[in-house]
Amino acid sequence: MDPMIPAHVPDAPPLTYADSFDIPVLFRNGPTDKPKRQWRTAEHKAWTGSDGFPATDGWYAPTTTWREIIKAATEVGRDVTPHLQNQPQYAHGELVARVAPLYAYLGAHLVEPRHPVPGAKGQRLTLNPVYAHGTERTAKNAAAYRLGMTMTEWACRSLLGLGQTEHLELGGPIPALSETFKDPKKKLPDLWGRHEMEQMYWLIEAKGGNVGVDVLRKGWAQLAAGSEILGSYAHRTVLVGASVRPGDDLFLTIDHDLHAGQPPLIPSGSDSDDHTAAGPGNLEDRLGDNDDALIGTARAQMLAYLALRSAPASQLRTVPVPADRTSRHRRSGLTTPLEDDTLTLAMRADARGAALHGDQHNLRAGIRSMGLDDFLSCRIPGTEVYLGMSRKLFAACERLHEEDLAIARRTPGLRAEDQMAVDQGLSEDAQEEQRLTRRRIFREQQEEARPRLRPLLREAYERGAASDWSDLLRRPQEPKLDLEGDESLLEAATPETYLAVSRYDVPPIRA
Repeated sequence: MDPMIPAHVPDAPPLTYADSFDIPVLFRNGPTDKPKRQWRTAEHKAWTGSDGFPATDGWYAPTTTWREIIKAATEVGRDVTPHLQNQPQYAHGELVARVAPLYAYLGAHLVEPRHPVPGAKGQRLTLNPVYAHGTERTAKNAAAYRLGMTMTEWACRSLLGLGQTEHLELGGPIPALSETFKDPKKKLPDLWGRHEMEQMYWLIEAKGGNVGVDVLRKGWAQLAAGSEILGSYAHRTVLVGASVRPGDDLFLTIDHDLHAGQPPLIPSGSDSDDHTAAGPGNLEDRLGDNDDALIGTARAQMLAYLALRSAPASQLRTVPVPADRTSRHRRSGLTTPLEDDTLTLAMRADARGAALHGDQHNLRAGIRSMGLDDFLSCRIPGTEVYLGMSRKLFAACERLHEEDLAIARRTPGLRAEDQMAVDQGLSEDAQEEQRLTRRRIFREQQEEARPRLRPLLREAYERGAASDWSDLLRRPQEPKLDLEGDESLLEAATPETYLAVSRYDVPPIRA
């Protein structure tokens, strides 16, 4: 029988504070023994921002926000949207599954490292008492998987400037090698991505929980198997271990190796100069001049789009953000917190003044003339997370959804009636293999459609800028324009997306 939570653990409501945390990160060139509390005792270097790996290995102490971590959680994982073509409301459930374990089991505590880093917040993530004293092994394993995937996405994208990650099981970056990457007998890494600044592919394996050297060595072997397949193409192998134990700090080990070779392939039908313009890290920074970046961003935001599309009108609102996308280009991380963004605060104050003299319809036109845009947003049911996006991105996602639905309808084996007939009488393992095969077929069809999709999504993206939300949502009324704001929310934005969390549900101190 598990013991009760000890009496000395305070039963207090979460404190209200800005959601900033220091995440100790150790860069090294291969798995070794777990460091002996060096996340507290070693002299850490300050993180100055990077669009690739730091010049030297060793300990660093970057600071991030809970919003940045939640954004990583919502965007990493298998693409389940092929299964949601006819039931978009179930996108809410998938989003809950991705963020709930983080809320359920992570907390924060104050720390005093032996060698403080200038600018550090002195606050780190840890496991809360629920996990430490009352969680069974199966739930811990599931939480470890989600933690590993989330922190790997955060490290690769927010810290190191990698573009969008994708699951390797769907065939990998090289079409000619896809059948080898799909071999079920090979234990391969989880993810791959393309790093524009380094001009190479990344193969990535994620581990989470109480990560020991044996687990890391297995991950390193998976990366070696993937590297052997990728062969002559320049690539980097990256192993991220998100390690945490009850009462101690969450820290990352990032083991990496560089493999020289020929440059990455240009996507089918792309102009080489156009693709190079994709830029580092955040694809949204180049949506105006790169069609493949637009396709990648729309795919990454399909869960959020489906959640917004299917939300009841009463749960939708629009929030004002500056229309100038350059104010939210990548500086550190992918998101720009809005509570300290002087441009946003000043423009919202001006808009509230103008709201005293007009109705909602005229007000929307007025804030546009003031240089504001309004992003659609809704709370994900079962969470205190709000997701949203711009008109332009919503319109592009809508066009992509229409094309994906057409693919599903015309592809044998992807229709619901085909799937039910095939699944009957199969074991769970066989059914999983069938589902994986369908996802791969769907992805191949998507890639074959890429040259045709480029002008379609570009036209939708540009058209969206001048569209009313009522037209995009196909509803008679516009969603409420929220100029007053909500002091209980901590907001953040990227060039085309919006994310907010309740400040009262950010992991509390003294976890």
